[in-house]
Amino acid sequence: MPKISAATVADHRANQHAALLDAARAILAEQGVQALTPAAVGARVGLARSSVYRYFASTADILAQLVEDAFPRWLVRLRESLRDAGDGATLDDRIRAYGAAALDFVGSPDYALVPALQGIGLPGECRVKVDELHESLVEPLREALVEAGYDHAGLRAHLAWGVLRAGARRLAGGGGERPGEIVEVTLDTLRRALR
Repeated sequence: MPKISAATVADHRANQHAALLDAARAILAEQGVQALTPAAVGARVGLARSSVYRYFASTADILAQLVEDAFPRWLVRLRESLRDAGDGATLDDRIRAYGAAALDFVGSPDYALVPALQGIGLPGECRVKVDELHESLVEPLREALVEAGYDHAGLRAHLAWGVLRAGARRLAGGGGERPGEIVEVTLDTLRRALR
């Protein structure tokens, strides 16, 4: 019988799953989606490929689980950014805080998910789940706009997300400007677009 490294088998499996997700995230960030395989993930944590298949059915499943792990964490960060702007914060202040938190995503290992998801064909149910999770990231901004009395808050929030995505692509691709300039111009454009 295999030795477990936690108080219960369930805890051991949860710890093992978390370690595999961390390994997958690191491989994706360091080497790209082409290097992300169940075998590579298993090798990173010292687990046989056959054992990895207890946690992931395929590379697409690894990516889907990485998204399911990352997006809720980023949703919390986005919500906290709006809340942490302060009680006396103006809508401009809150929009800036939300935008800055969204652009922070580019500097995280989770950002490697963006090109990976664009470069691999996810199964239909995974694509639907990814779309739902992505939609959840726009929701805090929509709620802030509703609270401020904006009409068409959902449409405005989605258009604003387009500004943030363009800024994120510039940050990731190095558009010639310094990162700080890209962030400032993106946040300025975002605030102006929502006035």
